[in-house]
Amino acid sequence: MFAPAPDYDLMPFDELPALTADSIEGNIGNTPLLNLSQFAHARGVSPRVSVFGKAEWFNPSGSVKARPALNIIRYAEYTGQLQPGMTLMDSTSGNMGIAYALICAARGYNVKFALPANASPERIKILNAYGADLVLTDPTEGSDGAIREAKRLDAADPDLFYANQYANTANWQAHYFTTAPEIWEQTNGRITHFVAGLGTSGTFMGNTRRFRQLNPAIQCISLQPDSAFHGLEGWKHMSTAIVPPIYDDSLADEDRPTRTEAAYRIARALASETGLFVSPSSAGALTSAIEVARELDEGVVVTILPDNAMKYLSERFWSA
Repeated sequence: MFAPAPDYDLMPFDELPALTADSIEGNIGNTPLLNLSQFAHARGVSPRVSVFGKAEWFNPSGSVKARPALNIIRYAEYTGQLQPGMTLMDSTSGNMGIAYALICAARGYNVKFALPANASPERIKILNAYGADLVLTDPTEGSDGAIREAKRLDAADPDLFYANQYANTANWQAHYFTTAPEIWEQTNGRITHFVAGLGTSGTFMGNTRRFRQLNPAIQCISLQPDSAFHGLEGWKHMSTAIVPPIYDDSLADEDRPTRTEAAYRIARALASETGLFVSPSSAGALTSAIEVARELDEGVVVTILPDNAMKYLSERFWSA
């Protein structure tokens, strides 16, 4: 394993109890890296540039959030913060809650979430199926309103385990220890550019910190919505939102805005041209990855596709 950078501490990941391949938790990670180069070449990318997307909907919970959810839970058990009979509580816009609920069901914990009331009907139904206790928050306040409600719930009930995904270093370390090494191996170390959207920022922070060690020449580019009002579910417009404590804006080589309308177009094109049915946030990541790739003469651009579109079927843009 590579030596940790001097400016942050790493959890003893190798000391956490081993996961078995026949458990649902043991099947989190090791997701496929899809070659989307042909799709990118048709949109002006040089034939000497490859574009890949990591298909995180292959995780048991259906999204990238399975990785940090599992790491947060395992580390909380290891440190004694989460014990039998306790309820895990956090704020979520949907995917993290689903991941928590799945893992907690397998491990015998109850879950309680603060969730914006305008979360897609599909995600609310899935959380209800898992028996989650939902506290719906003002939809106009988005994820920030859910964060504020989670803090209030935590203060009112000391018996809850407040997972606090936005401030929990186990979030980004999930990607440091799993996602980045997978990408490195899947590209045979040829990755030149890493592109990812910012929500909690855990995906970008963890992968970037590991890539900085594996090859400091890799360009790491973060993505944000181009305005405070957007349709890229799970992403944050940092200048107008509550900034996650785990976010470090100095890590990115570049930060790019992503337009919702452009993401919608890419989502529809992917479905009709390649058969890939992805979420708006996945399409947003690919939209900007293609923009980065167009600026290169050669290279290997990798982005994260957080989830597919099955939880966004009610979105109207599909028929636009």
